[in-house]
Amino acid sequence: MNSKFEFPEKKDAVRVELHMLRARCRELEDTLTQMEQRNRLLGDSAPFGIFTVDREGRIDDYNDKMRLILGWPAPREAAGTSAMEMPMFLEAGVSDSLRQCLKTGRAAIKAHPCVNHRDECLQLRFHMSPVRDTAGMAQGVIVFVEDFSLMQQAAEAVRESDHRYHILFHSAPVAMIERDASKLKVYIEELREQGVDDLETYLDRNPAEILNCMQRVQTIDFNRAFMDLIEADHRRDLSFGMPWGDPDEFRELAREVVLMIASGRIGEERERVITSLKGRRKTVITQALAVSGHEDTLARLVITLIDISKRKAAEEALRESERQFREMALRDTLTGLFNRRYLYRNLPDLIASGRYDDSGIALVFIDLDNFKNIVDTHGHLHGSQVIKEVGATIRESLVPPAYAVAYAGDEYVVVLPGCNLGGAREKATDMQQCIRESVYLQHYGLQVKVKASMGVAAYPAQAADIGELLSFADQALFTMKARGKDGVRVYR
Repeated sequence: MNSKFEFPEKKDAVRVELHMLRARCRELEDTLTQMEQRNRLLGDSAPFGIFTVDREGRIDDYNDKMRLILGWPAPREAAGTSAMEMPMFLEAGVSDSLRQCLKTGRAAIKAHPCVNHRDECLQLRFHMSPVRDTAGMAQGVIVFVEDFSLMQQAAEAVRESDHRYHILFHSAPVAMIERDASKLKVYIEELREQGVDDLETYLDRNPAEILNCMQRVQTIDFNRAFMDLIEADHRRDLSFGMPWGDPDEFRELAREVVLMIASGRIGEERERVITSLKGRRKTVITQALAVSGHEDTLARLVITLIDISKRKAAEEALRESERQFREMALRDTLTGLFNRRYLYRNLPDLIASGRYDDSGIALVFIDLDNFKNIVDTHGHLHGSQVIKEVGATIRESLVPPAYAVAYAGDEYVVVLPGCNLGGAREKATDMQQCIRESVYLQHYGLQVKVKASMGVAAYPAQAADIGELLSFADQALFTMKARGKDGVRVYR
């Protein structure tokens, strides 16, 4: 009686349980479908090709990227195709790599060039990984295919570029040196983190740090032109990072390099003097340039050095020539004393600039006595030589800023800045005595004695301007000549 009433209830429970089981199966199927869709989406979205093979080497599936790389048909059309017998895999050796992976059960990475359907030779890298069962046996292989053709082409381009750079670097007529300053840049950043804000002052207070910094700069290469500039016979003669040539010069150069790296002003052109290994001083223009791609790290820094020593020497010679030309334009060609052009240019400037003390400026006019007799006796050439030798006597008796002027013929003018009338008379008497005691034309086998008359005037004690100063000194000389010569007359 009880079992009769219990049976329908059990049947209802079974139906409910079956209904729930079917619902869970549908959920699992939906989940599996979603997982397959996600896997397919992930596979097709992957930046590399993916395909799988079973134990026999037959292709199970592959993604869109794989199809695009090699031009395979849609996955369903290629299902069951043997990867071991595909011509492109056989020719490239991929089949052997797959067979080895299945046999050994070990993952492998192999690079194989493959020709696709467009007859393009692609550089492919195959990442093969065995798919194992619960017993650990390889039941298939999943393969990730990476197309690194562009990377290899880029690498080839980089190698070719480096090759061309190497040829240009070593063939360049300009001295070049390549250095790696990355460690120095890192060290400078470390110093800043430690609180070194003013690196220039830090180096001045810690000079040993300059060499410490330079030892962090590695020399990568240098060309023959650089060796010629430094006058190094062998590459081993150059020890970079350590002092060579003049130690003080190297220290200053190293200091500039460190500060240049710290400031980031890499491309600035600089002129400096270096000493070669053979002790010759050379003026060079240097400029640094970071190789493209290394601007941030400064791992490759090319420094060019242009020798401008000859140009500087030529410029200096030109300046000296110009100086001499200007000097000659203001000098008397016979005596070497200043000429009248210099006198009339300098006197106004001397007074206008106040280059004299309270005593003012004194002027001495000098004229040789009876000079015509010397010319009549010994000739004009010897007369000119006497004028030259007397000019030397006058010049040797003066102390700058006093100077002498070859005024005209056998006449001279002496300018005495900061000298009063008394001092000027005393100086004139001294010059007259020197002339009287000298013997001229001795180099010509003659002994000629000379006397001179002198007139003295002063500004502003007597003259009000340059014109009066010259006129008054000339009048004093004229008076002296009229009263017997061989004396000194002060203008009254």
